Amino acid sequence: MTQPGIPNDLILSTACYGPRLGRIEDQAFSAVAMGFRRLELGISDSPSELSGWLDAHRETGITAESVVVGALYPKKDVMSGSFLGSLDEEKRERALNCTRRHITIAQKLGAPVVVVRGCAVEDTALAKEAKRLVEELETSDPDELLEVRDRVRDLVERVQRSGSKQLEQFCRSLHGLRRMFPETQLALEPGFSFNDLLNFEAMRWVLDDLDRDAVGYWHDTGHLHARQRAGLPGQGPWLDAFASKLKGVHLSDATRKEEGLPPGMGEVDFKLVAEYLPQSAARVVEADPTHGRPEILASVKFLMGLGL
Repeated sequence: MTQPGIPNDLILSTACYGPRLGRIEDQAFSAVAMGFRRLELGISDSPSELSGWLDAHRETGITAESVVVGALYPKKDVMSGSFLGSLDEEKRERALNCTRRHITIAQKLGAPVVVVRGCAVEDTALAKEAKRLVEELETSDPDELLEVRDRVRDLVERVQRSGSKQLEQFCRSLHGLRRMFPETQLALEPGFSFNDLLNFEAMRWVLDDLDRDAVGYWHDTGHLHARQRAGLPGQGPWLDAFASKLKGVHLSDATRKEEGLPPGMGEVDFKLVAEYLPQSAARVVEADPTHGRPEILASVKFLMGLGL
């Protein structure tokens, strides 16, 4: 029996634990104590020690539903997905090996979905410009904001034009992974930076190209809220365009100055998200590990109130 009021179909990301609990076994027992019956292996500064998974699964019945590429290593700004589209063969092969390892781990855990995040354009100048614009968005006053947003949109357009060959290589990499691991579903999540190739239009093109490979879309509420504040397509357009291919969603909240909040603590329109999500989509609660059990349980209650 789960804790009263917590539905079985909500999933807890191990990213919520950080250094507090390092072993997947301890994380599983903690999740079950809160009422969860499903886990995602998420990205953290302190990757989970996985050796106790089978014991935890056997004793509690908890299951693994998804693995995010990068979860096996300490969190860093650039994850392996950023190089699946690299034009440098050595970088691309390292990224492929990394992704293969995550898929293999997902299969051992019994997780049906592997989430691939982002694919940064290989242009140092564009990367520096993207970082500078993030800083300007955080410090600009209302009078300056419109002008900064215009420059963000201009940068994204230039990134898309300059990254066409990388997008083609990214699709080839994913096609090869699907042929090698046909039993594991892959889902693409937009990257976190403005120089990421998987912007709105590029995501549409990639998913159409990989339609026969059954590659799906993974939504991130907090990140797309931040993109919307920057003048880019936000929750509604992404969900409207890709709901039919949606495999799952990371449910986290955000404000202008802070991301990684538990749902209900920020500005994200979760009611809108609830209207779009198909019943089959995985719902993963994800928050920064600075937030503990009381905040997670409060976020579950909040999500339940919206039908999520």
